[in-house]
Amino acid sequence: MPLLINGERIDLSQPTRELIYTFPELEEQAKRLRSQPAQSVGPKGLLYVQQREFAATTPKDGSVSILGSDDATTCHLVVLRHTGSGAICLTHCDGSDTETEVLLITNAVKVLSPNTECGRLEVHLVGGFNDDRHLSQQLTNQLLRAFDRLQDSIHLVTFCVTAANVKTGEIFHATFPDKGPDKDLRSAIIFTGAKMVNIYDSRKEQLCIGPYFWMPFPHVDFWLAQDDQHLLQNLSTSPLAEPPHFVSDIRTALMYLKEHPFPDKTLFPSRKPWMYRKNDSGLWERVSSDQM
Repeated sequence: MPLLINGERIDLSQPTRELIYTFPELEEQAKRLRSQPAQSVGPKGLLYVQQREFAATTPKDGSVSILGSDDATTCHLVVLRHTGSGAICLTHCDGSDTETEVLLITNAVKVLSPNTECGRLEVHLVGGFNDDRHLSQQLTNQLLRAFDRLQDSIHLVTFCVTAANVKTGEIFHATFPDKGPDKDLRSAIIFTGAKMVNIYDSRKEQLCIGPYFWMPFPHVDFWLAQDDQHLLQNLSTSPLAEPPHFVSDIRTALMYLKEHPFPDKTLFPSRKPWMYRKNDSGLWERVSSDQM
């Protein structure tokens, strides 16, 4: 089934920018969202999604009420929601395998929406800018075409999103001082060529990290010896648009890879994921394997 706007099929043979002229309501929705002041979202009820991760849940979730992500420059943030069940998924795409990723997030929402006769699948897309290498435009086109190839009808609602309210489906502009556990590990695996993964079990209300395995990262000492400008220019797809903490995060991720060249020995010797649940303060707390 096709990708739709207001019940009308999108003509993907036209340039993407023509969508705004054909469907001006998209521009109005984006303007409303961009005009919102950013809300600072604390850890209570939050599940933060990093690059090449996705998470799906429903309004019945007693631990997670907000799915959020940020720091998308050439990347895109995608929210898919079923209006009947309220099941919702957020992912942070970077173009590594867009068609497979769209299938993954669509299946995640459908699994949480069994026997739902009413409602529809709605998608919210945002991200990217007019970068010199046109990476943003390529990813936008990939996402539109991937959704258009699905068997299900998908309704495009928004081109601008940074967070989603699980209970209401509201999309809003947000920042996240607390981005959850194992941030360094979750950032480091991007350098190893890791595929997109589901990080949340909504039935158990548990965050699942790993297990991850990689070979020693080549030339890690070389990269760690470079100055900030060299790292910015060579390890970013958008050097002029990165947030201030980009380079420090890159150094931390590289150091993590240096310290753990064989994660099967130092991180995941049991080959089991690290599991977390929300505690009474709203923070993720590690649980032992016998609690899983």
